Amino acid sequence: MALPHAASRLIASGFVFMFCLSAFAAELPTGSPEAQGFSSERLTRIRGVIQHEIDTDRMPGAVVLVARKGVITHADTIGFQDKAAGKPLQRDAIFRAYSMTKPLVSVVTMMLVEEGKLQLADPVSKFFPSMSKMQVLANPADPAGATVPVTRTITVQDLLRHTSGLTYAEFTRYASMKSAYQEVGLFSTETPFKSMMITPQQQIDAFAKAPLLWQPGSTWEYSLSTDLLGRVLEVVARKPLSVLLDEKLIQPLGMKDTSFVIPAAKVSRIAEPLLIEPLTGAPMAPVLDLTKPMGNESGGAGIATTADDYLRFCQMLLNGGSFDGKRYLSRTTIALMTSDQLGPKVATPIQPGELLMGVQGYTFGLGFMVRQGAGLASVPGSEGDYAWAGLGGTFFWVDPKEQLIGILMTQTPGAIRQTYRRMIKQMVYQALE
Repeated sequence: MALPHAASRLIASGFVFMFCLSAFAAELPTGSPEAQGFSSERLTRIRGVIQHEIDTDRMPGAVVLVARKGVITHADTIGFQDKAAGKPLQRDAIFRAYSMTKPLVSVVTMMLVEEGKLQLADPVSKFFPSMSKMQVLANPADPAGATVPVTRTITVQDLLRHTSGLTYAEFTRYASMKSAYQEVGLFSTETPFKSMMITPQQQIDAFAKAPLLWQPGSTWEYSLSTDLLGRVLEVVARKPLSVLLDEKLIQPLGMKDTSFVIPAAKVSRIAEPLLIEPLTGAPMAPVLDLTKPMGNESGGAGIATTADDYLRFCQMLLNGGSFDGKRYLSRTTIALMTSDQLGPKVATPIQPGELLMGVQGYTFGLGFMVRQGAGLASVPGSEGDYAWAGLGGTFFWVDPKEQLIGILMTQTPGAIRQTYRRMIKQMVYQALE
């Protein structure tokens, strides 16, 4: 099982000296937009569009980074870190990345696969025997919640591609699943992010008791799959998830401001959302407090990071698994992760692109949504570009064909975040020459 989280802090300190040189890792170079195939004039349109959102109290502020061919061609910091306090946003602001934790955990999972410590076909019950005989709702729409046995067990691949049968009670349209998750302690109407507040063992016990929404492997359902994957990694690596991520990815990449707990010395850099939800006029829902440890380290939503830190991660992916002289994954593994992992047999009641941006045209790989073609989607992009985002408003995409990375860091946790993901994609691609 995972080590106690109090011990994780002690173990993590053992890596400080080992990776101290990562703080001096080379920064991505900055170059003129024209040298990388952009129009400077057209890129300036991005600031005007975002400034309008800030002026109309729809967005507090944003950091935007655009890189092409390994060169930062556009970097802009606009608006407020805390608009209510009148505090200007700085480029090194720290953002609650929420689900942009998932790609990090997915990459570390594949690193362990490459080391032969894990296989995508491994059943989750190999690590947690209590999950070997799970039940599935016979009819999700039936409030009674009658169940049938699983036809096969959940695999590591299912966790990576969100075909495990798990869900998010906060987002599901099925009352039966909300009730089931509330009964086992994975959801509460009184306690936001309840699944992150319980211990790792309590989380595993809850997963084992709750019914699945779908038969494993049958349906794409965005879910707590990556949280369960984090628990699997802790068993395989015999260390807490935070330590594993620090050791294998965060520190070597030089992501110096990326962590599950924001240190006291950096708290003044945390970006905050608006106080009022712009589309409803209601008070903004509570956001995660990442200044203190949670009950467990959430592989699905627990990371805080900066735009520049996440750019380093994205550049490693775009480079085919290497960065600054170190290889993290093979190019074949990156290709596998960014290929269609759903195929014709997996149902998609809501497609990944519809969930993330309100657009069609995307399938799902292992940790990312992946564009299937030039058309269908109502935003520009290339076949094979891949992306994900966070509940708090953060968003990134990688376009191998254009050798392009786009990052939007903002704290807009309301439904308006879909609008901003579409906005930044169209504003970046319209500037390409």
